Amino acid sequence: MITYLRGEVAGVYEGRVVLDVNGIGFQIFISTRDAADMPRPGEEIRIHTYMSVSEDAMRLYGFLSEDDLNVYKTMISVSGIGPKAALGILGALSANEIRFAVFSDDYKAISKAPGVGPKTAKKLILELKDKLKLEDALGDIQQNEELTSERAAAAASDAEMNDAVQALVALGYSGTEALRAVRKVKITDDMHTQDVLKQALKYIGL
Repeated sequence: MITYLRGEVAGVYEGRVVLDVNGIGFQIFISTRDAADMPRPGEEIRIHTYMSVSEDAMRLYGFLSEDDLNVYKTMISVSGIGPKAALGILGALSANEIRFAVFSDDYKAISKAPGVGPKTAKKLILELKDKLKLEDALGDIQQNEELTSERAAAAASDAEMNDAVQALVALGYSGTEALRAVRKVKITDDMHTQDVLKQALKYIGL
């Protein structure tokens, strides 16, 4: 099992990247989001990988984020969701956006991915609710006895963000739209939920 590869980018093409690892070129299939974030040829990068083995081929699927890889592996555990379909979903949505779409029953967001219809999206949501954790999408900040003031402030910001997302959903926006908007807000220590909500509303639909 190849967990990750580190090497120089030899070339970025539609849906794939060629990574030069000590003189060996590995073809790795990637999402459109990761393709847009790939560095220029010649620059070094680490790509988290998943190897798919079928009767007629062996393919490497790669991700810039380990979190994306973990959500990808969770998605392909669902019957009817293959490696290409899961990669397409991660091209349309980030790992956190997928989590929020699942827990807000936002099948429309998932069905925007290529090759994924409403029926498949609804099935995916149903089966992923027991496999994903909503708190991971909101930071999952853990407190303990040695919690520093900096981490305490981060926990407070996380709570304000969570409340703002729930408020937007109550206003009729989809969970995915709400999460995207709130995550664009630069939350400071003196901001309350209402302040976050006002700022987030400016980003709705952008």
